[in-house]
Amino acid sequence: MCGLTLEVEAGRILSIRGDKEDPLSRGFLCPKATALQDIHEDPDRLRFPVRRTADGWQRVSWKQALDETAERLLRLQAEHGADAVAAYVGNPTVHNLGTLLLGVPFVKALGTHNRFSATSVDQLPHHLAALLMFGHQLLLPIPDVDRTAFLLVLGANPAVSNGSLMTAPGMPLRLKALKARGGRLVVVDPRRTETAELADTHLFIRPGTDALLLLAMLHTLFAERRVQPGPLASFVDGLDVVEQLVRAFPPEVAAGPTGVGADSIRTLARDFAAATSAVAYGRVGLSTQEFGGLSQWLLNVLNTVTGNLDRAGGVMFTRPALDIIASGSSRGHFARRRSRVRQLPEFGGEYPASAMAEEILTPGPGRIRALVTVAGNPVLSTPNGAQLDRALASLDFMVSVDFYVNETTRHAHLILPPTSPLEHDHYDVVFHLLAVRNTAKYSPALFQPPPGALQDWEIFNGLTARLARRHRLGWLRSVARGLALRLAPPRRLLDFGLRFGPHGRRSPHRLSLRALEAAPHGVDLGPLEPCLPGRLGTPDKRIRLAPELLLADVKRLRSRLLDQPAAVGGALQLVGRRQLRSNNSWMHNSIRLVKGPARCTLLMNPADAAARGLSHGEAVVVESRVGAIPLPLEVSEEMMAGTVSIPHGWGHARPGVRAQVAVAHPGASINDVTDELAVDALTGGAAFSGVPVHVRRA
Repeated sequence: MCGLTLEVEAGRILSIRGDKEDPLSRGFLCPKATALQDIHEDPDRLRFPVRRTADGWQRVSWKQALDETAERLLRLQAEHGADAVAAYVGNPTVHNLGTLLLGVPFVKALGTHNRFSATSVDQLPHHLAALLMFGHQLLLPIPDVDRTAFLLVLGANPAVSNGSLMTAPGMPLRLKALKARGGRLVVVDPRRTETAELADTHLFIRPGTDALLLLAMLHTLFAERRVQPGPLASFVDGLDVVEQLVRAFPPEVAAGPTGVGADSIRTLARDFAAATSAVAYGRVGLSTQEFGGLSQWLLNVLNTVTGNLDRAGGVMFTRPALDIIASGSSRGHFARRRSRVRQLPEFGGEYPASAMAEEILTPGPGRIRALVTVAGNPVLSTPNGAQLDRALASLDFMVSVDFYVNETTRHAHLILPPTSPLEHDHYDVVFHLLAVRNTAKYSPALFQPPPGALQDWEIFNGLTARLARRHRLGWLRSVARGLALRLAPPRRLLDFGLRFGPHGRRSPHRLSLRALEAAPHGVDLGPLEPCLPGRLGTPDKRIRLAPELLLADVKRLRSRLLDQPAAVGGALQLVGRRQLRSNNSWMHNSIRLVKGPARCTLLMNPADAAARGLSHGEAVVVESRVGAIPLPLEVSEEMMAGTVSIPHGWGHARPGVRAQVAVAHPGASINDVTDELAVDALTGGAAFSGVPVHVRRA
C-alpha cells in the first residue's frame, strides 16, 4: 500500500523511493518496497515453467505444464475422489490483484473440501469474532490511530509490521504523532518490542493468558460502573450476559496466571475507559495462541462497552472503493465440516493448516494424494514444518504456482511461475478494506512481461478452463457456467467494482479505473466514518456481544488457566517475533535485507540464562516435543522471565532450495519446534505462542 516513486532508465531500476504525495503512506516505504528490485532482477527467480526430474529441473512449455497439471489432478480425483487433491494458498495471494480475483475460481474448480491457507496460522480468530458479532467475516474493526487518544496494543508490534490487519504505512511516525498530541501508548507483550520502546507503559504478560487479562479488565469496568456503550447501546445484544460472565474474573484471579499485577489491571481498565477516545488492538500474539478466539472476541467487547466501536478515535469500519463486503462476498461460515483425522473445524471452507501433514500421511479414504500450492511456503510457516516436509515428499503429485524453488516448492513435480510484481498491474483489494483511511490507488505494470511469460491470472484461467472442459462431475457444471464472467481480465473486474462501489458513479468522486489511472499518486476518500448499524451483516442489524459459541469456550479457559493449570516442568514458553527486514521467507534472498549481524537468534532473559549456565553469544539447542534446532543465544532483558523468542521465516538449509542468498544465511526455522497438536480448540488455529521448550548448550 506504500506509494512508490521509481526511477528507470533503459529497463533498469535506478532507485525506489516513497511517494510523498500518496495520501496514505505520505512518503514512507518499508524494506519490502526496496526488495521489489531484488525480486525483479533475482537470478534465482523462475521465468518459465519447470518439471522436476532425476537430473534436476527441466524447462517445459506452458501448454505442456498446464495440460499435465490438469490431467494428473483429474486422474487422481477419478481414482480416489475429489478430496484426494488439496490446495494451500499463501499470504502473498492477498497482495496480488490477479491471484485474488481469479485464483479463487480455480481453487473452487478443484472441487475439493481439502482447502488450506495462511489464515489459520495468522488471523482466523479475527474472522470468527467478526462473523459471530457483526455478521460478516471481513467486517474487521480498524483502529483509528491517527485520531485516538489512547492506543492499547496487545501481542502486536506495529512499529515493525506497520499495522498487521491495520493498513497504516509509517506506523512509527503515527505512534510518535499520537504521543505528540498528548495521547498514550500502552503495550502488553511477553517481549519489550520495538513498539514497547516507544510506549508510555509496557506490561509483561505470560503467553496465552491475554483472554484472562481482558476478562479482568471487563470485570473492573462493570464492577465500577464504567461501562458506556454510547450510541451503540440501542442495538447491542448481550451486554447483561457479558456482565454476568466477567463477575467470576476479578483482577486478583487473573494476576497470578498472567503475571500482570491486580493493581496494574485495574489502572489499565480505568485509564482506557476514561480516555476521550481509545483503541484496543491485538494481533498475532493474541490470534495464534491457545485462546485466540476468546482473545479477539473480548478485545471487540472491550472496545464496544467503552463506547469506542464505530467512533472517531476508536475502532471503525472502512468503506473502500472496491467494497467486497457490499458486493456480496461470502459472509463466512464455521464448522460445517471437520477434518478427517483430528476433527478440526473448517472456517469459510478451509481446514486449519495444522492438519495438512496428517491428512497426507494418514492412510484411508479421503487421504490427500496431490497438492496445489499458491504463493506459499508452509514448510517454514506452519507448525511442525519438518513433518510437513516429510509429507510433501510422499505425495503422488504436487504443483506450485510460485517463482522460487523454496523449502516447499522443491517437492513440486511442476512449478508454474507468474510474472514479477513489477510486471503486472496492481490494486490492493484487501488492504484498502483494512486501511486507517479511505483511499484508492491503481499502479500499472512498470515493465512489460517478457515474451512467453504468463500473468498469474492467466495461469489460473488456463487451469480452470482445462478442469471445466475435461471433468464430467456434476459439481463442475456451475463453474463452467460462470467462466464467461470469471475469465474477464482483472482490469475489467476492477473497473466494474470501482464504478458500482460506494465511491463510484453515484458518488461525488465518480471513481473508475480511468479516474485512478489519471491520479497516479492515489485518491484521498477521507477519514473513516461511523457506519453502524447499516454496515452490519447480521439479519436484524444488531451487534451480538455474547455469541454462545464464545461464551461456552470460557469454561475451557477457566479449566486450563485457573482450576488445573498445567505444570511446565522447567520448560520455557516460546514466542515468535517479527523483524523489519524479514517479514517473509522470500525476503531472505535479498542481500540488502539479510546483510549485517545474524538476526536469527534465541532471545532469553538473563535470569533464565544464568539458571542454565548459559552466556550471551554461545550456541544453544532449542528442543520441543516435535524437534530441536541450533541457534546462537542472545541474552536480553527485553524478554519476560520464563519466555524465549525466535524470529519466523528462517530455515533455508534444506537441500534443493534454489535461493543463493538465503542458503548462505540459513538461520533455523521456528516451525521445526512449534507443535501441530497445539491449537486453539475453538477455532483450530495454530497456537504458536507459548509452546513449551527446553534450552541447553549445543
